[in-house]
Amino acid sequence: MRSTVRIVVGLVVILLIVVGATALRRTRSVQNAKAASPREAPARAVPVLAENVTPRDMPVYLRGLGSVTAFNTVTVKTRVDGQIVQINFREGQDVKQGDLLIVIDPRPFEVQLHQAEANLARDEAQIADARLNLERYRALYQDKVIAKQQLDTQASLVGQIEGNLGADRAAIENAKLQLTYSRITAPISGRIGLRLVDIGNMVHASDANGLLVITQLHPIAVLFTLPEDYIPDVLRQMRKGSLDVEAYSRDDKEKIATGKLLTLNNQIDPTTGTNKFKAVFQNEDQVLWPNEFVNIRLLLETKHNALTVPVAAIQHGTQGTFAYVVKPDSTVEARVLKIGVTEGNVAAVDDGLQPGEMVVTDGQDKLQPGAKVEVQRAGNRPGGGQGAAGHAPNSGSQGAPQAPGNRGAQGSRKSGS
Repeated sequence: MRSTVRIVVGLVVILLIVVGATALRRTRSVQNAKAASPREAPARAVPVLAENVTPRDMPVYLRGLGSVTAFNTVTVKTRVDGQIVQINFREGQDVKQGDLLIVIDPRPFEVQLHQAEANLARDEAQIADARLNLERYRALYQDKVIAKQQLDTQASLVGQIEGNLGADRAAIENAKLQLTYSRITAPISGRIGLRLVDIGNMVHASDANGLLVITQLHPIAVLFTLPEDYIPDVLRQMRKGSLDVEAYSRDDKEKIATGKLLTLNNQIDPTTGTNKFKAVFQNEDQVLWPNEFVNIRLLLETKHNALTVPVAAIQHGTQGTFAYVVKPDSTVEARVLKIGVTEGNVAAVDDGLQPGEMVVTDGQDKLQPGAKVEVQRAGNRPGGGQGAAGHAPNSGSQGAPQAPGNRGAQGSRKSGS
């Protein structure tokens, strides 16, 4: 019995010794860690690219797809029948209103004119004789030599011949008009297309096809559509003055021409919820052609002294749109923003930033709120990263306010396309 008690006591003593030794080692480890911590190197700063928040004039554009339309397009036809004896234009030639284009054989119409003039001369001679006889009959009637009926008959003959004179003059005017129609002139100024007839052809006023087509190229119009939601804004700005319209190429990279907004349609298309707008371009260099498709930018207004940041700085998370702002102590803060319009690679910030603050434009995927950063210039960043405005934003997100999700850099751009 005593031997059993001794064994138990021995085991308890051994256990206490082991527990005490373990506790001693842990205490020494903690003390060593505390002693060594002041000598550890500080956390390394994250290299990023950043740009300042700058005030600038920010244009507000409405975008739409447009189709170039000529102000006037005329299919020239003949008004008389005859043979073409002269063509005075070349295909693709620019002509002015009133220029002689085609001559139809005028000889038949000259003959008609001469015949009408001869009839007029004959009737003028007859009316002179009839009037003399009428004067004689009046004198004879006063002397009671002839009856009243004979005098009335002569007066009626004078009136009949006077009617013939009116018909003769009308025939002369008609012959002159037909002779004028034999010389076909340009009804408008514009550019001639491909020729539809050749010299020597017989043409008729009843022909379905024309002789040529003239299209007015300057000025020229562009029809484009915008959502109906923009109609009140456009009308409000139109009351203040004319609005500028810019036409861009189909890839929306090259500006072709600049014009003015002329008007908008008085009805909204119920099937698409859009309305048609018409702009006019002087097109002196003839860079716009009828039926050409162009991208249209309507300058609605210009916001003066708007705070702007590069689109690359804008991030998106669960709490909304934000950007990393570099603080004076070289740490970053995730600042929630209210974005206005976006134009190109620049976005206007309506709320959330102050002028002169610096926002991170590249390297956001390595940041957390409060992280220390080292701002570098473009080209000095490890890996050859390119920052500044125009750099595409990083995908993915870390350190955003309240665990943001995937991000992009699409601002609230007003667009009609």
